Amino acid sequence: MSSPGAPTEPADFRAAVSSLHAARIRPEIEVGPIRPPQRLAPYSYAVGAEVRSGDDADDVPVDSAGSSFGRLILLYDPAGQDAWNGTMRLVAYVQAEVEAALAMDPLLPEVAWSWLADALGVPAGETSGTSPASGVMVKALGGTVTSTTSVRYGDIAGPPRAHQLELRASWTADGLDLAGHLEAFCEVLSSAAGLPPAGVTDLGSA
Repeated sequence: MSSPGAPTEPADFRAAVSSLHAARIRPEIEVGPIRPPQRLAPYSYAVGAEVRSGDDADDVPVDSAGSSFGRLILLYDPAGQDAWNGTMRLVAYVQAEVEAALAMDPLLPEVAWSWLADALGVPAGETSGTSPASGVMVKALGGTVTSTTSVRYGDIAGPPRAHQLELRASWTADGLDLAGHLEAFCEVLSSAAGLPPAGVTDLGSA
């Protein structure tokens, strides 16, 4: 498989990948290219994202060990796939550590899914929509939300109990401009990490 941006790749795929670089990402989130899966579609591209502290290095590791991270994968099949209802499919994965009280909330899956649906402009109970803020157009949205608790035993560093939220989702992009899709993905990561809204200072961390 050729690398993203190679002349042998379809123009639509190259345009979609290029559009990702125009996404406006808040400074608390580091985003960078990672190795994409090779067998899910004829062409693919992926980025990793992580909520970083000010003391972290600038590089984004391929396998993040951070408390809040994710990846967004672009799959492109020029012939289209029936399940996609289009030629470009975006696959998202987000994992974040959450507080025990939030992890035990039975409404957490619904709340986490609403973060994604709202960011993409998909009405509750629907699978397609258009974001009025960014103009992102989405079809065939689906996914899962999982809340887990890990208990450490023996000689393993870390807190005795840790609670994680995992969101896995995919949707079909309608159009070649994917900047808004990456911005929506990072908005979900921000919510999962408990970051304040963009432009708002968290006085508790000062």
